[in-house]
Amino acid sequence: MEIKENCGIAGVYGNRKAAEIIYFSLFSLQHRGQESCGIIVSDGKKFSFHRGMGLVWEVFSNGKVEKLKGFSGIGHVRYSTTGSSSEKNIQPFMVEYKGKTYAIAHNGNLVNSYTLRKKLEENGTIFQTTLDTEIIMHLIIRSKKKRFIDKVIDALKKLRGAFSLLIFTPECIIAAKDPWGFRPLALGKLKEGYIISSETCSFDLVGAKYIREIRPGEIILINKNGVKSYNLPAKKISRCIFEFIYFARPDSKIFGKNVYIARKKLGEKLAEEFPYEGDIVIPIPDSGNCAAMGFALKRGIPYEMGIIRNHYVGRTFIQPFQTTRETQVKIKLNPIKEVIKGKRVIVVEDSIVRGTTSRFRIKSIREAGAKKIYMAVSCPPIKFPCFYGIDFPSSKELIANNKTIEEIGKSIGVDGLYYLSLEGMLSAISLPPEEFCTACFTGKYRVKPEGFKGKEQFE
Repeated sequence: MEIKENCGIAGVYGNRKAAEIIYFSLFSLQHRGQESCGIIVSDGKKFSFHRGMGLVWEVFSNGKVEKLKGFSGIGHVRYSTTGSSSEKNIQPFMVEYKGKTYAIAHNGNLVNSYTLRKKLEENGTIFQTTLDTEIIMHLIIRSKKKRFIDKVIDALKKLRGAFSLLIFTPECIIAAKDPWGFRPLALGKLKEGYIISSETCSFDLVGAKYIREIRPGEIILINKNGVKSYNLPAKKISRCIFEFIYFARPDSKIFGKNVYIARKKLGEKLAEEFPYEGDIVIPIPDSGNCAAMGFALKRGIPYEMGIIRNHYVGRTFIQPFQTTRETQVKIKLNPIKEVIKGKRVIVVEDSIVRGTTSRFRIKSIREAGAKKIYMAVSCPPIKFPCFYGIDFPSSKELIANNKTIEEIGKSIGVDGLYYLSLEGMLSAISLPPEEFCTACFTGKYRVKPEGFKGKEQFE
């Protein structure tokens, strides 16, 4: 599936190599955002930072990381879900307050940002960016509470929607997760100090020990005295199930569960339900790999890497002339004719959004000589937009909102198409089914988006 990612955040407290650790953490979170990135660190007296448009290695090339000195700091990799793509919207977002520098990094999307921003502007607040993140910082600064941590708690109580946050102060770092628990955020222990990251793959890279997932509604303050926890009022837990289906890296643990194992189980469940027979199973790389493996093992048929992905296509690919969407797909993914020719091929994909790239991929498999092509999708049809940080388009752009499954199959050119059932998907992941947000499949939004029609769809 082709979809744009949400953001990734990482923070360190109590380590002399804070900038270096944050840099490697952001590098491991690059899949969550390739648009821009930034790091701010402090030695307790002075702070230093660097931000820029581009990938982590590009932005921090030529010794820029070594110039960032300090034992605490936060970092961010961004894909814009709210706020346009521009340099002014690069995070961490920084402000000066009473002679000190503060910064904030945010993963998620607020559903009451318009109301909050309008009210702040009416009260004289001037905004520098179009970020949800800036709204949060203004709410913190304007709070009448005395202690900074109390200001943070007071501000976060006003927010509705998805937020996993890291806040930088001269004395500490603060991590927070919304009370619905939409996005992952984990706490780890370094040999010196602590680390917080969107995904635990960061911990593996920097040699940190996983402690636990930060709980929904939990606020953690880390300073010279250690770790202290606070809590926001409880809400109905609504973890984003799409983190398991697509976003998170397979080598990460999110919401306390391993992503690789979850995706294999999704594939196994899909194999139990799938109504067609095939000779080989091939994934759409890389997002379909784990589910395809589980599918093949459950069915007892060969798993083949029948499509090879060109990993060197991305931001650094210089396009010397105009190419069609079909050509771009061919550049990225190439089928192996010797594996596919004359076979009944079961193609495993994690999801279908618009269907455009799926159509070109199926065409290339057909041209490679497949006898029959069946597609197995490891989640239900995506029919509704996401308001919590995933860049799903409006309903009219979602192919499953406008076509039946049979019509989608004909549109993308397969001989048979099957989506994993909602029940099958929820049963594959060993967490309580009622604690997942499935709004993109069902249209039932736990936290009401502003301006949305149809109140009967909200729980």
